[in-house]
Amino acid sequence: MYRSSNIALSESTFQKSSYPDKPWWEAGNTSVQNLGMTIEGVAEKGAVTFLLFITSGMTIWGLGLTGQPEVAITLFFVGFVLNAIFSIILFLSWFTSSFQGLFANPVFVLAYSTSQGLLIGGMTYALEHFGGYQGITIQAFLITGMIFGAMLGVYRSGLINVNHNFRIALYSAVFGIMMVYLLSFILLLFGVSIPLIHGSGPIGITFSLLVIALGAGMLASDFDFIERGVESGAPKELEWRAVFGLTVTLIWIYLEVLRLLIKLQHRR
Repeated sequence: MYRSSNIALSESTFQKSSYPDKPWWEAGNTSVQNLGMTIEGVAEKGAVTFLLFITSGMTIWGLGLTGQPEVAITLFFVGFVLNAIFSIILFLSWFTSSFQGLFANPVFVLAYSTSQGLLIGGMTYALEHFGGYQGITIQAFLITGMIFGAMLGVYRSGLINVNHNFRIALYSAVFGIMMVYLLSFILLLFGVSIPLIHGSGPIGITFSLLVIALGAGMLASDFDFIERGVESGAPKELEWRAVFGLTVTLIWIYLEVLRLLIKLQHRR
């Protein structure tokens, strides 16, 4: 049985026996009982998650622009710590299914979105106001939005066949990139940096483009997961899991687009 290229989304999630009829966060709400996963439900939950991400990110910017850097730094640090915890959970999810239930928990999904907003909001504010990369935040945001729209159109047109071989190849490539990231982090602790791929030369730019392309492929896999979930009548709570998978993918693409733009500015 294959796994989805997105660690938050896997084939086993369609097994209704893996979930209770009513998860604890819906206890007492009879309106959701026995309802299946829908596109509308994913869109609504995605809108809430995205709004929370934007709001938390803009909070950092607002505090910085209104002369309250201490509060902004505190919230950024909170986001950093929470993101570190979530990153460990996501990494462990590659090797065990013990954390899979969390990905369908709205509290977990919304907390993840908030922590990412605080972290990325602080990072982008620092890049623009102290790093000299004016306008890079909105550029990365627009490019990420265009990638999302383009991949949705490509997927809906049937130009990409998200089949078994596609998922296996994509999963293997993404896992390889994750290992590169992990190695980079470990070496960084010892003051060593992997040459070329993090630089602004042709190899570094090519590496970023490759990662963005893999992220785009993950979007197609995410869309396929949602479509198959709706068609198979997957449990309603999997809408949160689908939203979490898309959130992980889009944030990854956004960060790599941000890195690519920085590399390109260094070449000028």
